[in-house]
Order: sequence, then structure tokens, then C-alpha cells
Amino acid sequence: MTAAPATSSSLGTETTTDEGALGTIRRGLALTPELLRGLWITLLLAVVATAGKVVVPIAVQSILDRGIIAPESPDVAFVAGAAGLAALVLLVTAGCNVLMNRRLFRLAETSLATLRTRAFRHIHDLSLLTQGTEQRGALVSRVTSDVDTVSQFMSFGGIMLVVMSLQVVLATGVMVAYSWPLALVVWICYLPILIIMGFLQKRIRARYQVVRTNVGRMLGTVSESLVGAATVRAYDIEDRSRRGQVDRVREVRSAQFSVLKPQSLSFLLSETADGLATAVVVVVGVLLGTQALGLDLPGGDLTAGAVVAFIFLVSLFSQPVRMGIEMLSEAQNAVAGWRRVLGVLDTPADVADPAGGMDPHTGTRREPVPGATPLPDGLLDIEVRGLRFSYPTGPEVLHGIDVDIPARSRIAIVGETGSGKTTFAKLLTRVMDPAGGEIRIGSVPLHLVPYASLRSRVIMVPQEGFLFDTSVAGNLLYGRPEATEEEMRRALDELGLGTWADELPEGLSTPVGQRGESFSAGERQLVALARAYLADPDIIVLDEATSAVDPAADVRLQQAIDGLARGRTTITIAHRLSTAERADAIMVLDDGSLVEHGTHAELVDLEDGIYAGLHRSWVAHRQSR
Repeated sequence: MTAAPATSSSLGTETTTDEGALGTIRRGLALTPELLRGLWITLLLAVVATAGKVVVPIAVQSILDRGIIAPESPDVAFVAGAAGLAALVLLVTAGCNVLMNRRLFRLAETSLATLRTRAFRHIHDLSLLTQGTEQRGALVSRVTSDVDTVSQFMSFGGIMLVVMSLQVVLATGVMVAYSWPLALVVWICYLPILIIMGFLQKRIRARYQVVRTNVGRMLGTVSESLVGAATVRAYDIEDRSRRGQVDRVREVRSAQFSVLKPQSLSFLLSETADGLATAVVVVVGVLLGTQALGLDLPGGDLTAGAVVAFIFLVSLFSQPVRMGIEMLSEAQNAVAGWRRVLGVLDTPADVADPAGGMDPHTGTRREPVPGATPLPDGLLDIEVRGLRFSYPTGPEVLHGIDVDIPARSRIAIVGETGSGKTTFAKLLTRVMDPAGGEIRIGSVPLHLVPYASLRSRVIMVPQEGFLFDTSVAGNLLYGRPEATEEEMRRALDELGLGTWADELPEGLSTPVGQRGESFSAGERQLVALARAYLADPDIIVLDEATSAVDPAADVRLQQAIDGLARGRTTITIAHRLSTAERADAIMVLDDGSLVEHGTHAELVDLEDGIYAGLHRSWVAHRQSR
């Protein structure tokens, strides 16, 4: 059986950019079902909170017409009763509004935490090749700032759009009840402007998409400069790095300014419609109320209180229109953020767990791949047949490699830079899948081994030992989370590192700093080796890390490596040929092909052999030092 071709999907918004805003929102809501939980309660609170606002114009009309104008003298008792009843209704309305907002905030944050978790998990399911199509900071922005834009909208703007729509409908209904001609006048003032603003919202949505992309690029640049701070200082390129960051910041600023133009025009149009509608209502309302137009129209018998109440209703109508425009702008920002998150979730996991894994869209576990089989107990031989690999944008880098690696053997992989050594190691640990051929471990095809089984039996220790920002003990526990302190100390002693650990300022509790930067390169590698040893794998793929350390650290590292390799299958990318000399067998790669395979004694005697040439050069270099 041949593995799927090694392809790399770009982490972008290609899968969603052609999708309408409503389609994006529907997909986003499907990913966050918690947001719709108890929706009817939220909507009921919204209806009550909206309906309560109508009490103000009704109370104003009643107080003017029945409490002040109709009686010979103001009816204080009626005025006080009407005002008190209105105040009570408004108090209930405010209470419903508070409850609605609390529900929205909790539901929004709960559901978006789920969205963040799914996106974060899916990023980890993607191959390193796919992750590498985007800067790390920009990738992180998809599960942080982009989700935040959705959170800000859904915790307030989403339901406010519903509330504002209800308020417009309710205000229109009450206006029609008072005077349908005046209600028609209000809509005539607003309708053309609403049509224009529909076109403006499309521009705003497109420009917010650029904003979200530029924010991701800015965070990527900042992250890169922080991670590479030592290199930036070493080459005295602070100004160049700073200019790059400033350029990214300016791009974000320019993108935000481009959104501001159609946004400002929307607000200007809404304010214009508001002022125009109020003025027209006052004039037409007075004319209708005094029959000055001479028209016998329904609604033409408006009282003074009704005209004043209608002006309040215009305000009740225009307020949600203004807020709705603002919320629509926020919605476009949220849609842009949602699309970037969906772009991650829509990217297929090209190196998938045959045990099933989590479906990022449904949150449920996928069915296992037919034939998925854990690695068998006991010794694990490795068989490689016809192994080929090519990176997405380049030529083939491994060409039909065939090799058998017996259990508990020590294998050294040797070759010039670019010969395919690291690629071969990554394929053995299934960090990537081959374009052709097959790898079997314990007679099980590698692509059918569940991750839980593979990661517990096969471990790769990279050349630069990465440490998490915690203590030495915390990093060791990544190898075996249930390990006790006694077991950690025993592992260090068996690797000959007990004395070194005791000499640390706080022993195993010593903090290692971000990326282990409080430790030297050799010390980071010692912790990484101890972590691998504690995990107790059967197969270790080791990118030898002794080439960049001082002689004292080299001795300690080599001792730890020997302890780690004891009784295990060890495949080492040998930067120093002293490692190859001690190996049971040597694989020599040249331009992606396995050109020599044998013991040190066999290969060093080959007169025109590549390994023999490399060994002679290495020996000459050592003697000249």
C-alpha cells in the first residue's frame, strides 16, 4: 500500500472568501452550538426589553392629552400615576436588558472557547509543512485576535442587531397606529439611505478582510523578531527589523483607515435621515393635526400629544437604525475573523491520526481508518520500501529508498547537507507522509499506526532540544506525565546526569525560561534526552546535537546519548563521524538516494566510496586542529 502524496494545503481563506456573509455566519454558528443554547430565553428577554421602550412615547401622549391639555387644570394624580407606571415598565425593561446581556456574554465566551479549542487542536493535527505556509505569529492570531473579533460581536452586536430590528418593527407598528401617513413619511426618508448603506456594507466587509490579514502579518513579524532577537542583535539589524515592524503596523493602520471611509459615510447618511425624518414629521404632523393641508386623510386628526409622541417614535425608530449600522460594521469585522478561523478548520489534516481524531467542524470523534493497528508488543523491526518524497513546491528529494533496520540496532545516517537525512528521519516518525513507497514498523504500515501507539513507542529528539517555559521537572514530565520525582531522578542517574541536575540552582525545580533560553544549548539537549529516556520508547530517531557544544558538554552529552540508546533501536543523523564509527550500520545518503549501506569497516575501505571520502576529510580536519 502506498501512502498519500505529500501535499501541503495553504492556511488561508480560499475556502471561504467566495461565501456570502450569511453563509459564513451560519457555518460559524454550526461550529459553536453553545451560542444557540436557550436562544428562546434570550429572544424573550430581548422582546421585553424592546417593547418596554414604547412606553415613553405612549406615556408622553397620555400625560399631554389627558393629564395636561384635556382637563381645565393639570391632573397631577394622573400625571404622577402615568409617569410612575412608565418608570416601573422601564425598570422591568432594564432588568431584562441586564439579564439578556449576561446570558449573551456567558454563552458567547463559552462557545468561542470551544471554537478556539477546535482551531488549536486542528492546527496541531496539520503537518509541519502545512503549518509552515504561514508565519507562526499570523497562525496564532487566527485563534486569538480573529476569534476575539467574533467574541466582541457575538457577546453584544449579534443580539443587538436582533433587538434593533425588533425595535424598528415595533416603532413602525406604533407609528402606523398613530398615523400611517406620518409612518410612510418616515420610511420615505430612510429607504433610499438604507439601500445605499447596503452597498457600503459590502465594501466594509471586503476591507475588514484586508484588516484581519494585515493584523495576522503584523503579529507574525513581531513574533519572528522576538524569537530571532539574538540573531537580530548579532548582525546589528535592529533598524532593519524595526522598519519591517513599522511597515506592518502602517499596513494595519492604512487598512483600518480604508474601513473608516465607508463607515463614516454610513454614519453621516443615518444622521441625515434622522434629522430629515424628524423635521418632516414635525412639519407634516402639525399640518395634519391642524388640517392645514385640507386633506381628509386617516390619521389627520392628530392631537398635540400624538405629534409629540410621534417625534419620540421617530427617535425610537432612528436609534436602532444608527446602532444597527454600527453593529453591521462590527459584523463585517466578525465575518472576516470567522472566515480566517474557518480557513484553518477547512484545511485538511494531511497527516491524519488513523485512530480517528477530532472533527474540527462537529467536535465529534471521526471513525478510525479501516485497518488501523497499534504497534505490536515486543521488538520492532523497521522496513522501508520504495520511499519517495517531494516538497510541495520543489523536486523529489528522496528517490525510492529501500532499507531494513533490525530491532535494537544502532544506525547512523550520513550525508552532505541537503542529501535528505532529516527528511528521512521525519518520515520515520510520521511528521510527514511520503509521496510514494511505504514504511513498516513491527510489520504494521506506518500510516495505519494510531498516534497514541506511535508516539509512545517512537520518539524523535531534534538537534535543538526545545524546552517549554517551566521547570526542568515540568519538561521531563512531558515525556511521562505520571512520573514521580523519584523516577525522574532515577532516569537522570541512569543517564549519568544526576550530578549535573543536583548542581542546578534549584535542582529539578530550576526554571528553564522561554524555549529553554536560560540554559545553554548543551543543557537544553540534556533535558531533552532525559525527557525521551523517561518516555521509554522502543525506537529513537536522534538528530545528533553534539556538533555545536564545547568538549566538556560533548562528553556529558555523548554519555547521555549512549545511556538513552542502550537496548533500543537508535537512528542517528550523524554530524560527527565518531558517531558513525560506533554504529552497527551506516546509511549514506547522497542527493536523496541511499548510495551506501554497511558497517564502518566495510564502508571506510571502499576506495571511491562517499563515506570513505567524508571520513578521510573528517580525520584530516581533526588532525589539523
